Amino acid sequence: MGRLVLNHSTNIEGLIPILQNLAQDINIKTITPAAISRSRGRSSKLIIRLSVKTINGYKAIARKGKTAQEVFISTDLSKDELKEIIDIYNKK
Repeated sequence: MGRLVLNHSTNIEGLIPILQNLAQDINIKTITPAAISRSRGRSSKLIIRLSVKTINGYKAIARKGKTAQEVFISTDLSKDELKEIIDIYNKK
């Protein structure tokens, strides 16, 4: 069971409950929401996508509306395994 690092005062609406559920997975060590930015496209609902591999896990991008937020996930899972877990929460 991992931990969720909350070091930002602002996050995309609805992101924290999803990350708390994701942190319950035994293979996830740490989840850290990071920088928020504006995006050109528009997403009607909250979607999390894996982006790139980092030293100890992966960087994901959470998008809702015209807002995007980086999320760093520390894990030993492969990209495909982590993508399957994230897809479960994207469908809700």
